Amino acid sequence: MRSFAAVLGAAAGLAGCLAYRYRVFSSQNRAGPTVVRLRRLVAASAGAPQGSLTVPPTAYPAVRRDESVVEELHGQLIADPYRWLEDPDSPETQAFVAAQNKLTSSVLEQCEAREPFKELFTELFNYEKYGTPYKRGQRYYYSHNSGLQNQFVIYSQPSLDGEARVLLDPNTLSDDGTVALGGQSFSEDGSLYAYMLSSGGSDWRTIHVKRINQETGEAQDLEGEKLDHVKFSGITWTHDNKGFFYARYEEAQTADKGTETHINLGQQVMYHVLGTPQSADVTILADPQHPTWMFGTEVTHDGRYLLCTVSNGCEPVNKLWYVDLEAVPRGPGGALDFSAFDFHSGKQPLPLVKLIDDFKAQWDYCGHQMGSDGSPPTITLHTNLDAPRYRVVRGDMSAAAAGNFAASCSDLLPQHDKDLLQWASLIKGGTLLACYLRDVVTALQLHSWDSGSLIKPVAMPGIGSVGGFSGNHKSTECFFSFTSFTEPGAIYRLDLAGGAAAAEPTLYRRIATQGFSPDDFETRQVFVASKDGTRVPMFVVHRRGLQLDGTNPTLLYGYGGFNVSLEPGFSVSRLCWMLAFNGVYAVANLRGGGEYGTSWRDAGSVHNKQNVFDDFQACAQYLHDSRYSSPHTLAIQGGSNGGLLVAACANQRPDLFQAVLAQVGVMDMLRFHKFTIGHAWVSDYGSPDNAKDFECILKYSPLHNVRPPAGGTKQYPAFLITTGSHDDRVVPLHSHKLTATLQHVLAGSPDSPQRNPLLTRVEVRAGHGAGKPTSKVIEETADMFAFAAACIGAKWRHTKA
Repeated sequence: MRSFAAVLGAAAGLAGCLAYRYRVFSSQNRAGPTVVRLRRLVAASAGAPQGSLTVPPTAYPAVRRDESVVEELHGQLIADPYRWLEDPDSPETQAFVAAQNKLTSSVLEQCEAREPFKELFTELFNYEKYGTPYKRGQRYYYSHNSGLQNQFVIYSQPSLDGEARVLLDPNTLSDDGTVALGGQSFSEDGSLYAYMLSSGGSDWRTIHVKRINQETGEAQDLEGEKLDHVKFSGITWTHDNKGFFYARYEEAQTADKGTETHINLGQQVMYHVLGTPQSADVTILADPQHPTWMFGTEVTHDGRYLLCTVSNGCEPVNKLWYVDLEAVPRGPGGALDFSAFDFHSGKQPLPLVKLIDDFKAQWDYCGHQMGSDGSPPTITLHTNLDAPRYRVVRGDMSAAAAGNFAASCSDLLPQHDKDLLQWASLIKGGTLLACYLRDVVTALQLHSWDSGSLIKPVAMPGIGSVGGFSGNHKSTECFFSFTSFTEPGAIYRLDLAGGAAAAEPTLYRRIATQGFSPDDFETRQVFVASKDGTRVPMFVVHRRGLQLDGTNPTLLYGYGGFNVSLEPGFSVSRLCWMLAFNGVYAVANLRGGGEYGTSWRDAGSVHNKQNVFDDFQACAQYLHDSRYSSPHTLAIQGGSNGGLLVAACANQRPDLFQAVLAQVGVMDMLRFHKFTIGHAWVSDYGSPDNAKDFECILKYSPLHNVRPPAGGTKQYPAFLITTGSHDDRVVPLHSHKLTATLQHVLAGSPDSPQRNPLLTRVEVRAGHGAGKPTSKVIEETADMFAFAAACIGAKWRHTKA
């Protein structure tokens, strides 16, 4: 069980003004006249180099500015002339999107590498892809894609070498491939399969249920089992196979789910009994007094306790409550009957025990043990309490009654001096498998479940990361996948039946690719000194024998937020960049991420957010100083929180970059918390409603810091801002408003020096990224990288063998 922290990460300028972005007024002094101030934005000392792709200022569509939209924030009046773009369904917004897409299409047609890159990407992406297998009930399951299928297919088989048959093929559920699997859960005995579907990239889900014949693998959908209005939810079965817990919101306020911008508040945990309508589901958890709280559920290994996590935002902290399911009565059909505890209509309070009832640390379930000889039960948890690099502790569940559970905990796996303990999983036979991150490289270790003592490290096939893992307390067998920047990797099987000390990983399946040799590439890890001296890791990947003369087309990627670690991983698109243009690919492990634990995350969050931008700019400068690249040959890429990253860095240091690929970014930092799930990001960014946070946010908000550079070319790098019409995570208005602002401030007059393109690409029936069909991935990637290559002036270098 993981807390919600894993989820998720005033518009325009004064025309023709070089050093001023927009006017900011003080609030009216009631004892005298209104005092007017101008907020001075210091322009960057130098602009971006002139790229090889140009768009004249007269080519941009006219976009209406509503100068009347001004709001007061902490004594300052902030203009927001493009607020009308916040309505995705208005004819004017749709006309804006159509006009921008038309311009972008015309420019992309000039990019010579567009079709060759698409062809190369399609060729290299067309290889068989396999997910890590896992066993549920009597059968094994795995995901598979034959190469270019829009969605992965779920297969089942009676044994690892048995005949496979399809359990679920999302490709058959829509003509355009935009219906995707959004989550799944098997009942305890494996005979029931609940799965969630999403449409058009939206975060909204519908839950469906199949019954599986354990011998044949034949599966049938259960009639009437469809649950709607589900979002940010798991599915947790009770061990009697009669029902499951899930989370939902009130019905969306638009018919086309995914296009709405209304804030998501008031999540509720429901219990659904099979064979009953959703209207009969009981609300077991809700908290109207804390509408931003979100809930996760899990049942302990023996099925006795329902564990409930409570999160408020994306900070790695949560409350942990539990319900003894033996205290819940059963109805006439034998299913648990929560009706007496229904939050809305029940007469009794749910018998919750609040094991942890504060937001001081993160707590994730590893396992528990029932007491013997009258001793109380204990629970084992993965936590960052007093341990920014995490530890595994064991505590007395009965101590919750006295409110001192945390104090009762003792270390099973203490915090490591340097390495990050990412997760730990109990394997049958009394073994705890622990996954560590050592300078952003994965290491696995086997420990004793009873004492925590190290049994042995697991031999790893090289320097890379564990991309997938399956294993639990019911089997001595587990699987993990291993990948690197230049290899899709392989899946390994580890069987502890003969004892953990003798266990060695064996190759189960190697994922084969074609069209390149991993031996032709090399990967280096360097440590870059940031502005304040902090050592920031960065991976640099390129062909062997690359000449370091500053002319190499280079792609720098970053994220830097929400406790997310960027580990080595295979990417066909980045490999194509290196093959097509003899390019360099670099990944910066910035503060704000989780690479070194919560202290690393905290050093790049809220009031420390500028550190993230400083780290990224230092990595760019390192690439230039080391002669991998020059400002003319460097493109930067980031998505979501990473979209914010690259846009903010382009504002602050336009002279470092030639092209910016900003995907589904958070761009309006003064209003992000007002839309869909944006309120959950306050834990990383701070709240614009708080005066101190506002002061910090305003300094880097991409939308509010666009200004022409004072020197050099006096222009920005080329921009391609991408978003999706059904992105209800980071709603498209962020991208729309920044696009309009860039075009107005930098290219708002015919004599503007801005010639580097400022474009946006809006994908129809696409969301934040999850579940995007392969066909759309190929089209978008080819457009982005061909655009970047054209701006850099990169020449096509790839020849087929």
